[in-house]
Amino acid sequence: MSIRLVQRDGDPVSLVVTGVRKLDPAAGIDEVGDLVIRDGVIGGDPAGLERIDGSGLVAVPGFVDPHVHFRTPGKEDAEDIASGSRAAAAGGFVTVVAMPNTQPPVDSASVVGALFEQAQTQAAVRVGFFAAITRGQAGETLTEQGELADLGVVGFSDDGVPVANAEVMRRALRYQQVTGLPLVLHEEDADLSADGVMHEGEISTRLGLTGIPGISEAIQVSRDADLAEYEGGRIHVCHVSAEETVDVIRRAKTRGIAITAEVTPHHLVHTDERVLGLDASRHKMNPPLRAERDRASLIAALIDGTIDCVATDHAPHPAHEKERTFEEAPFGVTGLETAFSVCYTHLVKPGTLSLELLVRRMSADAARVVDLPVPTLADGAVADIALIDLDAEQVVGANGFASKSTNSAFLGDTLSGRITMTIAGGQLAWQA
Repeated sequence: MSIRLVQRDGDPVSLVVTGVRKLDPAAGIDEVGDLVIRDGVIGGDPAGLERIDGSGLVAVPGFVDPHVHFRTPGKEDAEDIASGSRAAAAGGFVTVVAMPNTQPPVDSASVVGALFEQAQTQAAVRVGFFAAITRGQAGETLTEQGELADLGVVGFSDDGVPVANAEVMRRALRYQQVTGLPLVLHEEDADLSADGVMHEGEISTRLGLTGIPGISEAIQVSRDADLAEYEGGRIHVCHVSAEETVDVIRRAKTRGIAITAEVTPHHLVHTDERVLGLDASRHKMNPPLRAERDRASLIAALIDGTIDCVATDHAPHPAHEKERTFEEAPFGVTGLETAFSVCYTHLVKPGTLSLELLVRRMSADAARVVDLPVPTLADGAVADIALIDLDAEQVVGANGFASKSTNSAFLGDTLSGRITMTIAGGQLAWQA
């Protein structure tokens, strides 16, 4: 069994980026000099190669996102592999993994095979796929995980819905001993979250909207951490949003449980006060934006490693769906094109995070949580590089989006840190 990542065929890049800051925290690289890429591989003889002025720019290992939604099959009007991977490349991502909550769900060999075929001709960056944990994501019967693992899926997830039945989750953890692949979990107690549409707190009370308590997430994580410990398995927790969940994950790691976790840029930057405008396109997502104490806890956890990485949960929707009332509109916001810029603008520039830590959490650490290849600037590596102008500003959406959808949590915001070029798998994937 081996993970399969697919990218369309293209010409390998050969060029020299002169006078650029090369920053690869995981490899201990931080120096100013020429970055040579020959035939899609870092290093080699620079003679005769095209030269690009990199003065004032930063070259980093390309970013990895273990949590995106490309809406294919079934909702290609919102996103498909071609548009989603373009959005990834525009955001500096070189590898992404798509979730299986499509129509139909990715729960069979035929659907997985069709996705790989499409990605082979459409994907601007490397794309992998999660398969569903349960058939139809109904939470009852496990998928044929051995067969799906043989096809090369990255792991298993019922993202969008929790696996409510503890015995089903236990069986999935037991089957993990056969596949060795991670279980990537959307965590909430559906009885507690019920019909909630935003965080349960002062703002939901003021607006008269049904809230989703943070404890609904924490309780489910606690259950699955205990099951992972009991079965000797491993789990990855999607889009952590609540202070209570951070506490559960921290305790679990202290006990030696094999648990990793991710956080989104919107949960690191925004709080439920944004919902006061009732803009479902920008501010309705699940888990919801929570209180300032939750946001502060997420940032602290990302810094100390309790939360392992940043992931976008890129969730595109057509405009007509998001233009419904706040209660009726679907959950989810896009994020691939803005993830680095959002975190750089709101967390690095004010001094909350170092640039080195952000790059590590978006690249090497994000790759490791689901066993993906780690991008590096080391000589001899395939070129997986994001070139960034940290001083350049951009207004989100002013020049449109590479994504088919515009439901960004940061639409109209001015952000610093523009991706000027992305090289993925040795190929030019994006150039501003």
